[in-house]
Amino acid sequence: MDLHNTPQPTAPFFWRDEQLPSIEARSVGDGRQLCYARHSHEVFSIGAITAGRSTYLHEKSSQQVQAGTVVLMNPGDVHACNPMADQHWSYLMLYVDTQWLTALQHELGLDPNHDFQPLAHIQSTSPELFNGLKHLYATLIDSQAELMDKQCSAVGFFSQMQHTLGSVSIRPELATQRIERVAQYINDNFKQAITLDDMCSAASLSGSYLIRAFEQRYHMTPHAYLINRRIQHARTQLKSGRLIVDVAHELGFADQAHFQRAFKKHLAATPGQYRAQ
Repeated sequence: MDLHNTPQPTAPFFWRDEQLPSIEARSVGDGRQLCYARHSHEVFSIGAITAGRSTYLHEKSSQQVQAGTVVLMNPGDVHACNPMADQHWSYLMLYVDTQWLTALQHELGLDPNHDFQPLAHIQSTSPELFNGLKHLYATLIDSQAELMDKQCSAVGFFSQMQHTLGSVSIRPELATQRIERVAQYINDNFKQAITLDDMCSAASLSGSYLIRAFEQRYHMTPHAYLINRRIQHARTQLKSGRLIVDVAHELGFADQAHFQRAFKKHLAATPGQYRAQ
């Protein structure tokens, strides 16, 4: 899902999902009329300025931030972002449960005897981090994105954030067989709804390690691997004459339109065009 094609409402938009209780998202398409008092959150907060400029107050500092900037607030940090002389600006934010992020830090190799370790950076202009945050936001609010896609995107992005801005050292590689076990689990269960926890259990791996190592081994994310496996199965079924709607339902796509989009991305043709041949 492309964030540029995602509606950016003038009024604040909030997203929550009971299946992902550790993350809350919000966005504002036009922040000129919004003015915040200095405040803090009990959770970790990270945002991206998607258009225009604003002032960013953080603790005792004050600076201008512009489109392409990622701002970060550790739990308890006093901050505020406000418009500049009626200039247009828009942004998106994620609020992340501190215990969830602490557990991820431990998986990545930070001292398990310590609680959440704050990030020293309060902003970043890293294009990789900025684009990664936009992609995660778009995935989270996509009503047709699967739970596994959202879980893997969240773990992947915040692992990337820790490696980019934190002091995380990459753990030694585990046996390749465990990653291949994940791929086999997907091959055996691709018609079902698979979660990140399912894959972690199948291979006895942490989510952060699994996502990174799987992509290194197969050159695609676990979710992309799952979709590819489904599309390959769909080709066989369509060639045998099965109805498109039945194939879409069997493979767990939200609806026929969702199936058609995924199929076309892989074959540059719709299921109907493929089946007709």
